[in-house]
Amino acid sequence: MSLPVPAATIGLLIASNVFMTFAWYGHLKYKSAPLIAVILVSWGIAFFEYVMQVPANRIGHGHFSAAQLKTIQEVISLSIFAIFSWAYLGERMSWQHGVGFGLICLGAWFVFHDWT
Repeated sequence: MSLPVPAATIGLLIASNVFMTFAWYGHLKYKSAPLIAVILVSWGIAFFEYVMQVPANRIGHGHFSAAQLKTIQEVISLSIFAIFSWAYLGERMSWQHGVGFGLICLGAWFVFHDWT
C-alpha cells in the first residue's frame, strides 16, 4: 500500500527539514569545535536532507505546483526551526516570532487558495 502523494511529500519534507535544521544550526551548541569539523559534519548531515528532499519534490510535483512545494517546505522549515530553537538551543519564542510565522502562514494560504 502506498501513501497518498500529499502524505508522502509532506512526510519526506518534514524528515528532510529535521536533518537540514541540525546541519545548519546544530553546531551552535558547540562553538569551541573547529570550524572545519563543523562544516564537514554539517555537510554529512545535509546529505540525508537531500536524500529526502529530492524525492519529496519529485513525488509531489504534478500534484502540487513548484510554488506550492516551496511554500510547504518553508512552512515546515519554520515550524521545525521554532521547535528546534526552543527544545535544542533553549531559546525563547516571543510574540514577534508568532506574529511573523503567522504572517508567513497567511502568505501560504494565498499560494494555495484558488482565486478562479
